[in-house]
Amino acid sequence: MKKLRLWPQSLVGQIIALVAIALFVAQAINFGLLLRERQRLELTGQTAPAVYRVIDALDNRADRRVEREREGDRQRGRMRARFVTGAPELTGQARPDVERRATAMFEDVGLRILSVRAVQSSEVMPVRRWERIRMRANGDGPHDHSIGLLTLAAEYEPGKWVVAQARSGADRPKRFGGWLVGQTLILYVIVLLPLLWVGSRLARPLKQLTGSAQQFARTGAADAVDERGPGDVRDLTMAFNAMRARIIAMLDEKDRMLGAIGHDLRTPLASLRVRTESVEDDAERARMSETIEEMNRMLEDILSLARAGRSTQAAQKVDLAALADAVVEDFIELGSPVDLADCDRAVAFVHPQQIRRALRNLIENAIVYGDRAHVSVLHENGAIRIAVADEGPGIGEDRMEEMLEPFTRLEGSRNRETGGSGLGLALVRAIMAEHQGELRLANRPGGGLEASLVLPG
Repeated sequence: MKKLRLWPQSLVGQIIALVAIALFVAQAINFGLLLRERQRLELTGQTAPAVYRVIDALDNRADRRVEREREGDRQRGRMRARFVTGAPELTGQARPDVERRATAMFEDVGLRILSVRAVQSSEVMPVRRWERIRMRANGDGPHDHSIGLLTLAAEYEPGKWVVAQARSGADRPKRFGGWLVGQTLILYVIVLLPLLWVGSRLARPLKQLTGSAQQFARTGAADAVDERGPGDVRDLTMAFNAMRARIIAMLDEKDRMLGAIGHDLRTPLASLRVRTESVEDDAERARMSETIEEMNRMLEDILSLARAGRSTQAAQKVDLAALADAVVEDFIELGSPVDLADCDRAVAFVHPQQIRRALRNLIENAIVYGDRAHVSVLHENGAIRIAVADEGPGIGEDRMEEMLEPFTRLEGSRNRETGGSGLGLALVRAIMAEHQGELRLANRPGGGLEASLVLPG
């Protein structure tokens, strides 16, 4: 199961994600500041009518008293402000925010107020005549509606209070959040869509450049990259194309040189092989022929290792179980102690001649160093593993990596009487790297070494 990655891995994805996060943070800060200012304005709007009535009553309190005495108790209940002696009894929900705002507004107009109290309540209002007419026309039933009332009491002298009421306006629908969300979406569209376009323009040549570099790593050859995109990207692709052309020219020159060296060395070796036939001593002639054959094998290994990764053979769909069976049969016909375990069909795209050579090298090492070779083909975690186990003493754990280097031999610890060139395992590792596979070495619990060719399934 793959681990979920919320953070994008590509350069363009990370740039877009960072811009999106920056926009979100900026909008969050903007939202906080706007919300604070809106709340202040709404609080001022709720508080201002009651504050105005208090100020108006205090400015005209002598006239208010005369008017209040003349109109009587009925008119007193409908007045905008009333004066009381002693702290008034206020019922409703306390509004300390309104108290603080009212105090500040009194100070702004230069009015000295000793203390302020504010409460909020609701009051059912009777249906007016024109509303009843409208409800009858619409067929609606009669109903009363309630409004929010803000009651503000201000102590202007010790023990003397003025009380005023006004509609609070707190029940109005709030559309601020939806407006801000819409603004944020519009901002994302305006900023991120051009950024996506620029990112795709930047990503296309980079993706092609990555693919060409990966192709070069696999095959030793790669297609040229289109020189397009922003200026910096064009400079990068131009430099890559120049480097690619130079490396390919160097590799081609190396292959031509190796071909010439191989031809020039095989010719004198063939001449030496002919001359050995004139040697009368059979033992001496056999030793000379064996030495020439070993030189031929060493030359072939060196040339193969030098050309690793530059195969001209196309990959084919091959049954690795059948390929292993054919290689094992060749050894058995020569009388070598090799056996193959029963295995299922294992198909992969490989260069069959290279895999055959890698398997032969491992079997030869197992026979020389470990007396016998036990071959098996296994399916493991979506990969195919061709294992070659022997019955020798194995290799010290501290020297496993060293044995994969060219010209490295471990004769003494593996009881080998004669040493080879030390190129076998290095060549196998190069073949596995070309197939995106791996060469693994591990000591067996019961003794011996197990060398495995691990290939993608």
